[in-house]
Amino acid sequence: MKKLVLVLVLVLSLSTSFAQMFAHVDSQKVLDTMPSRMMAMKEISDFETRAMKEMQDEQAKFNKEYTEFETSSSTMSPTARRFEEERLSKKYQELQTRGQELDQQMNILANDLNAPILDRVKTAIENVAKAEKLDYVLDQSGLLYAKGKDITDKVIAEVLKLEAAAAN
Repeated sequence: MKKLVLVLVLVLSLSTSFAQMFAHVDSQKVLDTMPSRMMAMKEISDFETRAMKEMQDEQAKFNKEYTEFETSSSTMSPTARRFEEERLSKKYQELQTRGQELDQQMNILANDLNAPILDRVKTAIENVAKAEKLDYVLDQSGLLYAKGKDITDKVIAEVLKLEAAAAN
C-alpha cells in the first residue's frame, strides 16, 4: 500500500512538473502587435501596387500595339508582317519576363523585411521561455486544444522591448 501511495505521489509530481515545461504562444497575435511588421507589410503592399500598375500599363501598351497590328496587317507585305509579328512576340516575352522579375523582387523584399522581425519574435520567445523556465513553447495555430500556459502577452511585451531597442 505504501508503495502504491509513493508511486501515485511520484506520478502526480512528475505530471505537474512535466506540464510546467510546456507553454503556447499565439505568434500571429505577436506579429500583429509589432510596429515593424506593420511597416513591412505596408512597404510590401506599396511595392506590389507599383508593380501591378507597371504591369497593367505595359499590358495596355502591348494590347494597343497588337490591335493596331491586327487592323493594319492586311495591308502589310508578308515580310513586314513577319517582322512586326516577331517584334510583338519579343515584346510579349519581355512583358512576361518583367512580371517574373517583379515577383522575384517582391519575394526578396518580403524576405528581407520579415527576417529581422521573425528573429525578434524568436528571441522574445526564447527570453520568455528562459525566464519562465520552459522547455518547449508551441505555436497556438498548430494546437487542436490548449489549456496550458499561454505566454502570448509576455512575448508581446518582450518583443516590443526588442523593437524599441532595435529602433534606437
